[in-house]
Amino acid sequence: MLNKYKTILQEAQAEIIEKKSRFIATVRPVKTEEDAKAFIESMKKKYWDATHNVFAYQIGEKNELQRFSDDGEPQGTAGMPVLNVLKGEDIKDTAIVVTRYFGGTLLGTGGLVRAYGKAAKEGLLAAGIAELILYNRYVVTVSYTDLGKIQYEILQDGHVLHDTQYTDKVQLIVLVESDQSEAFEKKMLDIAKGESIAEKTDEIFGAWCQGELQLID
Repeated sequence: MLNKYKTILQEAQAEIIEKKSRFIATVRPVKTEEDAKAFIESMKKKYWDATHNVFAYQIGEKNELQRFSDDGEPQGTAGMPVLNVLKGEDIKDTAIVVTRYFGGTLLGTGGLVRAYGKAAKEGLLAAGIAELILYNRYVVTVSYTDLGKIQYEILQDGHVLHDTQYTDKVQLIVLVESDQSEAFEKKMLDIAKGESIAEKTDEIFGAWCQGELQLID
């Protein structure tokens, strides 16, 4: 499992005009090839009267699935430039359909490549590229006396203090990046002088959006 990767979290759309041709980029997160194919078919039905519905998608931890279609445009001028946007940013589990309504003026090979690539980029920007981080979630149980010291150490190391629950003791819900878990557990043991105060409960992906952490089930 990857510890970090880039993707999008929501469907979005953007439009550009090039020499009176409309290029409408629709992007959607997808988990499987079936998801991608269903999305592409839905866009073809929605824009049934368009000149072209070009698509590309990239799925898998190692981008195992990479597909594209020029949908009637000159070979290499449409689908590949869209796929190259996904590959260039290494954006996973994402599909893009760029719909073109011909405006009457030929763009030429270079013009098509630029237009399809630009539309795809604008679509991704509209969706917002998110970096997903794999966190280990811990419950850290401490006394009220030690609370301030433990909180300081957790935040000092850049971990996420996600929640705090107060009973006869205090339980801190802490999110630790998976590759930092060993160091975190060791530090908690050192602080507590060998007492096990940090219990790992599960793993979860989180994405930072506008300064807030969104957990992804």
